[in-house]
Amino acid sequence: MNDVLLIALFALGGAACAGLAGAVVLRLVRHRSVAVSLTVVAAVTVTAMLAGTLAVAQAMFLSSHDLWVVTVVVAMAALVSLGTALVLGRWVVARSRALTRAARAFGDGGSFAAPDGAATAELAALSRELAATSAKLDESRARERSLEASRRELVAWISHDLRTPLAGLRAMAEALEDGVAADPARYHRQIRTEVERLTTMVTDLFELSRIHAGALSLSPSRMSVYDLLGDALSGADPLAREHGVRLVGEEIEAVPVDVDGKEMTRVLANLLVNAIRHTPADGTVQVAAARRDDAVVLSVTDGCGGIPDEDLPRVFDTGWRGTEARTPSPAGAGLGLAIVRGIVEAHAGRAEVHNVPGGCRFELTLPTAAVG
Repeated sequence: MNDVLLIALFALGGAACAGLAGAVVLRLVRHRSVAVSLTVVAAVTVTAMLAGTLAVAQAMFLSSHDLWVVTVVVAMAALVSLGTALVLGRWVVARSRALTRAARAFGDGGSFAAPDGAATAELAALSRELAATSAKLDESRARERSLEASRRELVAWISHDLRTPLAGLRAMAEALEDGVAADPARYHRQIRTEVERLTTMVTDLFELSRIHAGALSLSPSRMSVYDLLGDALSGADPLAREHGVRLVGEEIEAVPVDVDGKEMTRVLANLLVNAIRHTPADGTVQVAAARRDDAVVLSVTDGCGGIPDEDLPRVFDTGWRGTEARTPSPAGAGLGLAIVRGIVEAHAGRAEVHNVPGGCRFELTLPTAAVG
């Protein structure tokens, strides 16, 4: 037993010396290629085995012939180990460089495509992560292009919508100033109408800027969906009567929700005004609310005739106003539905639109109030 312990101590001492030297070399080459590190590891392994073997051989007083045989055997093992390490290192380096080129390609604006051929489990996992990141980046780029297009359209439409009333206000002001207005009272009423229109547009722009900046401050309180929709229907009733449109509230469940009453009233008002303006006379606008799992779905269905399928994904985009048939002059700058989506999403909900026979249905999904 003592002999075995002694042999183990001699072998451990020799191997430890080789391992310590290898650790120093690995630290020196830590910034070099992985092929160099693999070669050093293989060399340390063989050297440690050789050092331990020679230490034990010296302690056991082996003959020079036996010691030479042991040294040759270990040397052959070292050559095979180093060759294997070099081949493996070059393969890993080649795969890493191919992966680097693929990553650089999608970083420059392309899409990531994993290099062909087999790879280690770590490199394969990295390829999958890069592919997922590339897909997210493509979606982000598409979303950015869409937002940029919406911003350009918004600037163009806002410029037009501001220029028209401002030109009218200037003309009416000059007519009143020169005393050539045939009916000054009518001019005053028209000026007030245009000023209110501009005020509404500026208010919408301010609200949208707060939403996009994440500065929309909510003051939620518990209220019933039945009361929320009832107030919205009462507020939109005069406009519906003026346009000859019937407002129908049916299947409205008294589901409690935690919402900012002021902001949600604005959301529903935007949807109802939009539905009334795009529903022909003698048409019907239906409002409903029903529980769905842990949420409540508020819907406004109009008789607009439907929205083209290619326009459905853009309905809630900033500045979208659809076709001319759906956008008479009072339709605004296309901010109402963007505000609707922003406020609903701020309440952890979502806004959707679907075509239905004869029109379209806007649905707002909001989480129900927690019990207790």
